[in-house]
Order: sequence, then C-alpha cells, then structure tokens
Amino acid sequence: MRSVAFQPIQRQSARPSVARSTRSTSVTRVQASKGNVNFGSALAATVLAGSLLASSASAKLEGVNRPDLLPSGDVVTVIDVAGFLTPSEEARIKLRIKNLEADTGFRLRLLAQSYPETPGLAVRDYWKVDDQSVVFVADPTFANILNFNVGGNVDLEVPQSFWSRLSGKFGNKFYWQEKGEAASILQAVNAIDACLREEPGRFKCNSVQEDLQYVDN
Repeated sequence: MRSVAFQPIQRQSARPSVARSTRSTSVTRVQASKGNVNFGSALAATVLAGSLLASSASAKLEGVNRPDLLPSGDVVTVIDVAGFLTPSEEARIKLRIKNLEADTGFRLRLLAQSYPETPGLAVRDYWKVDDQSVVFVADPTFANILNFNVGGNVDLEVPQSFWSRLSGKFGNKFYWQEKGEAASILQAVNAIDACLREEPGRFKCNSVQEDLQYVDN
C-alpha cells in the first residue's frame, strides 16, 4: 500500500478554490506499524484537520491536535463537534457502526467538524486507529464535505474508485447545501456499511448504495 511522506503544515490566510475532482484528495491511505496507524503525513493531518485539498501545493492548513475537544467518559464512535446530527441520527449511526464492526471486523469512526474547531489528530489515539479502520471526517470547510482515512486492510478490499464515487455523489456542495450536512453524512454511512458487508472480489463496492428516505427530502 502507498504511504505519504511527512511534511509540516502551514496555516493559509484565505480559503482556496477547490477543484471538483476528489479522486486523489478525499481519501488518504494510512500505514500501520505495530498495530498503530501512522497519521503523521501532511495529507493525513490535513484530512483529520478538516481540509479537502485541491493540491498539496495550492492549499495548506495548519494541523490541529486538540484532545480537549474529545468527549469525556467512555470512548464513542461518533464525535459531532459541529452539531450536524440530531441525537436520534447520532444514535442510529452509532448502532450501525457497532453492528458493522461485530459482523465484519471493520471499524468505522465518524468525526463531524467545522475546521478549525476539531480534535483533529487527537482522534488517532482516542480511537486507536488501525488497519481495520475507516476514519470518516465530515467537514464543509471546502466544497466537498466527505473525507476518509482508510486503513491498510480496508484498502486491500475496497477500490479507490468507491471512495471517489461516494464523495462525488453525496459530498458535493450542491448535494449537502440542498439536503443538509446530516443527509450527506447518513448517506455516506449507509453506503460504507453496505460496501464493507459485501463479499471480497473484483465486484466488491462496485456501486454506491443510496438510502431512499433522503432522496426526496
């Protein structure tokens, strides 16, 4: 699997324009070492900081590491610091994540944020991110709200094209501005859940499943 070289990240004073393509920017593959995923790369840091980069040269944000914004008490699988989800929506996602992990071993985790108000890289240790993990960062700071960090074992089973199609379908600005951030998040969770439950093979995750209850909302 591919890894990204570590680079420092500088704060940008103005919001950059963002290209519509998400193929090489919305998904970061991360490499595990001794059970822990290496999130030190510039691209991984910026995804967890909430940025969706058009290119590493044209858009850079300062990495965030704020454990004070993590929930107190027991570890939770959904952190919504931006308030995009209602309590019932959050509970529904948590149940879906729990069942997915029990059935498949894949560990979906959701961070909903609005940069720079985010725990950022602090979620790495909080969630003990590993090769089985998908860290889904929902942040409308840039045009596309859907960003993913994908562990090594997930990357072996799920093609890059799935994440690109998912971001293009439910993460684009037109979709989430019309339907709302919560609809984008719920559709993405539904599609990821369906994808990860499919049997391995060349046709795994060949399509992005849509939850029809949000189509006409």
